[in-house]
Amino acid sequence: MRSGLTYAAVTPARDEEVNLRRLAESLTAQTVPPVAWVIVENGSTDGTLAVAEHLAARHPWISVIQTVAGEGYDRTSPYMRAFHGGVDALQGAGDIVVKLDADVSFEPDFFAGILDAFEADPSLGIASGTCLEERDGEWREWILLGDHCWGPTRSYRRACLDIVLPLDDGIGYASIDETKARLAGFRSRTLRDLPFRHHRPEGAGEGGRWKSWEGQGAAAHYTGYRFSYLLVRSVYRMRSDLYATALVTGYLKCVLRRKPRYADPRVLDALREQQRARHFASAIRGRIRQTA
Repeated sequence: MRSGLTYAAVTPARDEEVNLRRLAESLTAQTVPPVAWVIVENGSTDGTLAVAEHLAARHPWISVIQTVAGEGYDRTSPYMRAFHGGVDALQGAGDIVVKLDADVSFEPDFFAGILDAFEADPSLGIASGTCLEERDGEWREWILLGDHCWGPTRSYRRACLDIVLPLDDGIGYASIDETKARLAGFRSRTLRDLPFRHHRPEGAGEGGRWKSWEGQGAAAHYTGYRFSYLLVRSVYRMRSDLYATALVTGYLKCVLRRKPRYADPRVLDALREQQRARHFASAIRGRIRQTA
């Protein structure tokens, strides 16, 4: 199916010289090119800005802006400022807006598939491809539970993006924007038939997988996760990564330090209700397996 929709991409980039070149190769090879790509340079100390400006000089649909940097790697406030600045710079271009990380690559038909999915389902508000990471010399898929989407190729229908903006600059933004979208009548999903390669292993920018899982535990606290649901999630994830025990550590550190939670009770209540429903469904599936 050939969609009549268009898409535009925003890429926050800090010290992404090598990754940005590879991403540009993937994006310029797309069978359906973007109408615009804004690269948001964010305090790089390498040649990221020069690479971005070179790309913009070669392609009229690429532009470069700069935003205020943070002190180091941070996927929250500085990153979100960069994304919001890039969305503003699009000036309304694109029926679909993609929050596109610099450290990914994909096949030439990737975004044609993304557009087809949005065309086929008018209720689809947020979608992503499925994440492959290299482990033991093989590209293997990481599977997300439920209707969650991956951040590196997170794609928003423009009408949905207008509702969820501004994205929260806390570490739980992904659950928050999906919940806001659902409350507005939109759906979210990962498109398992559209893989993308993630060249920076999850958590590498944060100091390793333990720190990454701790960060996810902190995000779970921020977004009001039930502790029982977090324990189930941790056990499930430990089947493929023993470091997932840090989910509980990150959560409990926030409890002990009395860290704040997301302020909108409507969103928190919806998140907890979704977790309760998933927990109940998992229990029912377990009972069925035991009695089969």
